[in-house]
Amino acid sequence: MRRTGTRWSAARQWVGQEWAEVRRSVRSACEEAGPERDTLVQSLKAAGAAILAWALCGWWFEAPMALLAPWTAIAMVGSTVYQSLRTGAQQLAIIALGAVWASGAMALTRDRSMTSMLLTLPFMMLLGNYRRFGAQGIYGATTALFVITAGVSSTSTVGHRLLETLIGAVIGLLVNALVLPPVHLRSVRDRLGRVAQETADLLNAMADGLREEDGLAGAEGWHLRATRLTVSLQDVSDARRWATEGSRWNPGSRLRRTGPTPPPFADDMRWGRVCTRALAVARTLAGIREDPELSRPSPDFFRQLSDVLGQAAVICVRETELLTSAEPDTPRDGRDAVAGEARAGLDALTEVFRRQEGTAAAVGGELLLEVRQLVTELDSA
Repeated sequence: MRRTGTRWSAARQWVGQEWAEVRRSVRSACEEAGPERDTLVQSLKAAGAAILAWALCGWWFEAPMALLAPWTAIAMVGSTVYQSLRTGAQQLAIIALGAVWASGAMALTRDRSMTSMLLTLPFMMLLGNYRRFGAQGIYGATTALFVITAGVSSTSTVGHRLLETLIGAVIGLLVNALVLPPVHLRSVRDRLGRVAQETADLLNAMADGLREEDGLAGAEGWHLRATRLTVSLQDVSDARRWATEGSRWNPGSRLRRTGPTPPPFADDMRWGRVCTRALAVARTLAGIREDPELSRPSPDFFRQLSDVLGQAAVICVRETELLTSAEPDTPRDGRDAVAGEARAGLDALTEVFRRQEGTAAAVGGELLLEVRQLVTELDSA
């Protein structure tokens, strides 16, 4: 019963966290420009392209396999115009191949669906893994399924299916290129700002926790949050790639306001090192709590460590403000002043460390080294 209650509690906590993230994303999409709004726009564009393709093929032309047009249109609305054009040929080729192969299998088996699937799906799944089709290979098998489940096959229906696929591809490409074409220059700055804010939240959590009586009670949670920073760093890498692709063959780079220039790539590397140092601190604190044989540093050491982590968190907050500010030349005086306080705090932490003995000195030395490198990386901007 106790184990069941624990599982239900963990499930409720997970649902609550997911719901909070959904609300935050919806609020961000409605209130400010950013990745959430970009996702909303692209989703609505894909839906609009599908509706337009269905209206043209299913409602106006009354095509026999009109489903292929909206299906292809959705697949063609990519994250960037360049991506749509680059993957468009792959998608069109594999979708057309799936439609032709499935139609041929239906004709050969005299429209027996089960036998057609046996002849089609194994081959299309294997072909979908061919590297030339990239991530688009799965569309061949799914298109073949649509064709087989539709029933009757003939030469004219094969021609209709290829035409409907082509119409959907053209509509998807045009919608993505001409209706608010994604530029993504702002995304790099937004996602870097999010990394800085998440790092600040983690450092604040560790600083606040270390001031409590059982200062390491939340160490496992801190370690988990620190590992999740790698996901945010991957988001920055993806945004950097989108920013590069977004300006290629894109009318939006001239028609839309692109916002501020993305930060230099060196900032991505620096924040990667900052997150690595924060993860090392969190991992060490979690290790101290899990190993009862280790002697913990003195309460004075943890209090001073808490002060330094709090100052490092303030630096991250200032960095977030600089990254997300609409003014490119925002003064850095506040950030530099806090960095000076963090360096002074490190000197005080070093003095406390010198009074540690035995294994407590070894553990404290590891924490001191990681925190010093953390502050050094933050102060190197």
